[in-house]
Amino acid sequence: MHTIKTAFDNGRGQRLAALLDRPVDDSPIAYAIFAHCFTCSKTYKAVRHIARALAAEGFAVLSFDFTGLGDSEGEFAETSFSSNVEDVVAAAGYLTETHDAPTVLIGHSLGGAAVMMAAARIPSATAIVTIGAPASLSHLSEILEPARTGVEQTGSAEIILAGRRIRIGRALMDDLAEVSMGDAISNLGRALLVMHSPVDAVVGISNASAIFRAAKHPKSFVSLDRADHLLSRAEDSRYAAGVIAYWSRKYIPEAQEESKMARPGDNRVVVRTGGTGFRTEVLANGHPLIADEPISVGGSNTGPSPYELLAASLGACTSMTLRMYADRKNWPLEAVEVRLEHEKIHCVDCADVARGQPKIDHISRELVLEGPLDDAQRKRLVEIADRCPVHRTLHSEIEVTTTLVHE
Repeated sequence: MHTIKTAFDNGRGQRLAALLDRPVDDSPIAYAIFAHCFTCSKTYKAVRHIARALAAEGFAVLSFDFTGLGDSEGEFAETSFSSNVEDVVAAAGYLTETHDAPTVLIGHSLGGAAVMMAAARIPSATAIVTIGAPASLSHLSEILEPARTGVEQTGSAEIILAGRRIRIGRALMDDLAEVSMGDAISNLGRALLVMHSPVDAVVGISNASAIFRAAKHPKSFVSLDRADHLLSRAEDSRYAAGVIAYWSRKYIPEAQEESKMARPGDNRVVVRTGGTGFRTEVLANGHPLIADEPISVGGSNTGPSPYELLAASLGACTSMTLRMYADRKNWPLEAVEVRLEHEKIHCVDCADVARGQPKIDHISRELVLEGPLDDAQRKRLVEIADRCPVHRTLHSEIEVTTTLVHE
């Protein structure tokens, strides 16, 4: 995954700070915009988890700070909900001008309300996702009511929302009373995915029901069981990202998917490790994988280790080769299971002591052949296992050339 720091004009002369997460091969299947809740920022951990997970699935995700929040210019106390909607539209304009028009709009909490309101002005968007979004702004007005006296007296006031302190102004309070979301939801005209937690203590689950009832098909609902409003647990935000990635693919124009896969001249496997930890993204023929190291050696154990991937490669090649051979012979092989384990062993413990190395790599491989095979057929399949292409590669001399590429 590539993370690019960028910024764009909000249409009112202020620069909004943003992060653009791109897939490891830098060839996204689609562009998405993530609008965070107004107590968060583009660097909030749930935002980062979702953006990174979507990038691993082939999406490019632009997450930005609303005016006056995070690293963006302006004063949040001088903004309104309508200006938040303008920020989303400006983000879409930036992507359209510099990369490609966004297909997916994702909004968390008030950001979810903002993307639903902005969708009518972003014709390229075919899929809308809301996470813990309010169905009406009157709900938010009730939450902010304790700050009304301060706002009326001084023009702005601080309030604690979801454990975070923010300063709001008169423009936001007035706007919430004037804007109606009902028509925007019912006339959305795009595929809608509503995600909400039944235990959300900030924006209750009834809001999800109201949004779902108002929206027209195609629409889907996914419950974020046990998640809090801010998706503060990593497993909740990563689960949400996985659902978004697979759901939204259905609504991505076919041309974008085809352009991702139609790369006959480039069969390279692309691997990228970030600035911290060992979590590594792998893209093989358009298929995303994750590699990592165990926690015991400093990794985060979010994927198999490189040696485990090596063993998996041998196992996959073995089982495919046996399947192919049995099909050609019309043998009753119903299934193949290959169990592998890699280890470093001392040469004195193995038959090949002639290598003169202190330790060698050893992979133990067990075969389980299911089906009414006779003894001769089983014996022959064991022999064929040693002839699979990856097995032969591992036993042959391998040359690896390394070239430094200056980006």
